[in-house]
Amino acid sequence: MLKPGKLDREEWEIMKRHTTDGARILEGSEADVIVMGRTIALRHHEKWDGSGYPDGLAGEDIPLEGRIVAIGDVFDALTSKRPYKQAFPLEKAFSIIRDSKGKHFDPDVTDAFFAAKGEILEIKERYRDNGESLLMRFSKTP
Repeated sequence: MLKPGKLDREEWEIMKRHTTDGARILEGSEADVIVMGRTIALRHHEKWDGSGYPDGLAGEDIPLEGRIVAIGDVFDALTSKRPYKQAFPLEKAFSIIRDSKGKHFDPDVTDAFFAAKGEILEIKERYRDNGESLLMRFSKTP
């Protein structure tokens, strides 16, 4: 994730394992928050149209918490600076998300995201740090 250029095929396959690796780390707990965290780790890259990973789930076969985190994860990725790209302007990010409704994202979750747009922008501003995502901030911690 911190590579300054595009991932090659092998690197992309390794990167995709973060879903199953994260789920494996969290398995076995009966605590509700850990169970939900495991579901999110495993399902946040599934896509409404079935083209996601790790299992190509589609529609309502994707747990709701995975569908919700998917849109938040993409919004953060689009609007945050990464080693391989600058942060996108907010309107471009919103346009990409809007255009992905019913493909990448659950239509109802997309509608809820836009209904909460003001709150989302307030939260983004509150935790803003030079456009960096949480991933970038934590990678700098010794």
